[in-house]
Amino acid sequence: MTTKYQNLNVITLADRQALGAKAAADASATIKQLLSKKEQINIIFAAAPSQSEFLENLKNDDSIEWQRINAFHMDEYLGLPADSPQGFGNFLKEAIFSHVSFKSVNYINGNAGNVDEERKRYAELLNNNKPDIVFMGIGENTHLAFNEPFQADFADPEIIKVVTLDAVCRQQQVNDGCFNQIADVPVNALTLTIPVLIGAPHIFCMVPGIKKADAVAKTLKAAVSVAYPSTILRDHQDATLYLDTQSASII
Repeated sequence: MTTKYQNLNVITLADRQALGAKAAADASATIKQLLSKKEQINIIFAAAPSQSEFLENLKNDDSIEWQRINAFHMDEYLGLPADSPQGFGNFLKEAIFSHVSFKSVNYINGNAGNVDEERKRYAELLNNNKPDIVFMGIGENTHLAFNEPFQADFADPEIIKVVTLDAVCRQQQVNDGCFNQIADVPVNALTLTIPVLIGAPHIFCMVPGIKKADAVAKTLKAAVSVAYPSTILRDHQDATLYLDTQSASII
């Protein structure tokens, strides 16, 4: 089923597998369209279990010219061991970055000795490689990347910043099976800001599962505000939200 909430396209599929397949097929078509007009493109990826079926389908698409794509990711914990599987760069390396031949893969370093210098480095990369596409999810608290409710800024002057993660966000990492207990979840992280994410011309947002049902309802029906950061998607000119019957169950 396809519908629209303001500018936001919403497609509801039967289950996670159908969601992943449909979103990947649509993303592939957009990638090819862009590459027909540009020598290379830049894509920002999200790291979360909600993206797994999508990434699995996408990485197996041999028709995509991966060597013309620069890959980025949108957030990273501060202070986790470099080889920690919970690290978002490591998640994406395992899920897709190590499986296809990107032109470049650009990791956020959550263990940089100087966090301000790391922010400056990554901001410069994004300034020189303006994002064309963002692949994202929505948190249980409606965050986009790690732009938390009431901490998010729709007019943020920064490109990447240090944030403090709220309790709902940290508990979600436990709910997703990424950490055993909330005490293990880092309190701070680096995140790309809302204007960077929303500034990409094309957004694909994959949100399966019953635990996301309330966040989806708020995304689509609450007033657009930083109380629910994902509501900003309704103002974007080419964003599509992919749901399954569970995440769409209360809209």
